[in-house]
Amino acid sequence: MNLLNQALGVHEQALQVKSRRLEVLAQNIANADTPNYKARDIDFKAVMSAAQKQDTAMVATSAGHYNAGEEIGADGMRFRTPFNTAFDGNTVEMSVEQAQYGKAAADYQATLNFLENRVSSVRKALRGD
Repeated sequence: MNLLNQALGVHEQALQVKSRRLEVLAQNIANADTPNYKARDIDFKAVMSAAQKQDTAMVATSAGHYNAGEEIGADGMRFRTPFNTAFDGNTVEMSVEQAQYGKAAADYQATLNFLENRVSSVRKALRGD
């Protein structure tokens, strides 16, 4: 099992974060007409760097020590700052959300293709091709 984890590396977790980001962007688009809805996004870089630092995170050994740095939520959720404000308090801008969704979908597909190639390589190695 360790061999499979090494072969997939961080890409499995990246695929999960990108999938969640697509869901959040889709929620933004679905709530474009909801009054006072605040557009959200996931900070992919922050989530992945926090996941990589989990194993090597610094911990305070005494109550008098300072924190190691800014704490980030496990989900990396951030509110999007709108270019133009709406009168009803909604911060969803359809053109921005659609562009972000298209880019996120392309990123997701690229990561999925990369993982498919990795799994194919492992299969070939196990079969001896």
